Amino acid sequence: MHNMSPRLIDKLHKHQLAYETIHHPYSITSLNTAHTSHIPAQKLVKPVILHDRQGYLMALVPSNTYVYLDELNTVLNRQMTLVSEAEVSVLFSDCDCGAIPPIGDVYDMKTIVDNSLIECTDVYMEAGNHTDVLHLSGDAFHSLTKNMQHADITVH
Repeated sequence: MHNMSPRLIDKLHKHQLAYETIHHPYSITSLNTAHTSHIPAQKLVKPVILHDRQGYLMALVPSNTYVYLDELNTVLNRQMTLVSEAEVSVLFSDCDCGAIPPIGDVYDMKTIVDNSLIECTDVYMEAGNHTDVLHLSGDAFHSLTKNMQHADITVH
């Protein structure tokens, strides 16, 4: 088991963004993390890792939604597919599998953000392990994602 992702913490400190660490019972899925942390599922950002011939992509969506892959592929003019758990483990070696922080640029990964996250005044994210989430203001999250592409890419 890992501690919180050093890449994530360094990024937050570099940008001087305040955050709160919320410790919760061990959980594996993002929806379970929202439940055990007592936070709204639509405010917990879930990264979905995809790839195609052009490379990897991180799609940021609320934990209670799914990436609408056809729409994503249309928006990007690509043919993305989900990455295997084995690939995820290699790409995010400083994190527990399934507890990836939703900040793709610290992993040199292009990122797209679902438009529904723009409206969040508070945002929560996995911290790289299965027992901690970070709470950021919506403004702090938006400052981290302002230069990323945004689109409607989810379904419930």
